[in-house]
Amino acid sequence: MKKEKKKPETEETAKVEDQAEKVEETAQQPEQEQESTEPTAEEKLTEELKAEKDKYLRLYAEYENYRKRTSAEKLQIYDDATARAIKELLPLADSMTNALSQFEGKDVPEEFKKGMELIAQQLSKCFEKLKVEPFCEIGDTFDPELHNAVSMTEDESLPQNSVAAVYQKGYKIGDKIIRHAMVVVANA
Repeated sequence: MKKEKKKPETEETAKVEDQAEKVEETAQQPEQEQESTEPTAEEKLTEELKAEKDKYLRLYAEYENYRKRTSAEKLQIYDDATARAIKELLPLADSMTNALSQFEGKDVPEEFKKGMELIAQQLSKCFEKLKVEPFCEIGDTFDPELHNAVSMTEDESLPQNSVAAVYQKGYKIGDKIIRHAMVVVANA
């Protein structure tokens, strides 16, 4: 039912009456229209699903990072343990190299010399399987990160800052240095 409008006495009262009518109209609107600002049950479920999916993706990414990190740590631990074990065997390798160099030019039974060579080959094959690489040859460029210079010499046949003599070979696993090479540097 519509009320008959009376003519307002002043403009201010007219404004107040208009506002009162608007409030009455909104109060009389059906409840569905008033609830349009509140999210529906479906919208709430969608938001919850998004939140749970986000949690799941973050947890999955965290787990993948953990898995990669632990796998890298395992490899590092393996390399460190191998390096420690090889470090203990390096004096044996040095002794074998020195023993073989002593045979050159001397009258030594051939069977004895051949036996020592076979043992040296076996040792170098073991190092290969463990991915241990010897490094440093005469003529290589001197690198303070790889070589330990024990003396210097002048040699015109070698380029500047090169290895003139190797007292002890260096060994490494990948990029990890097990033992630095002891060398004489030429023309430094």
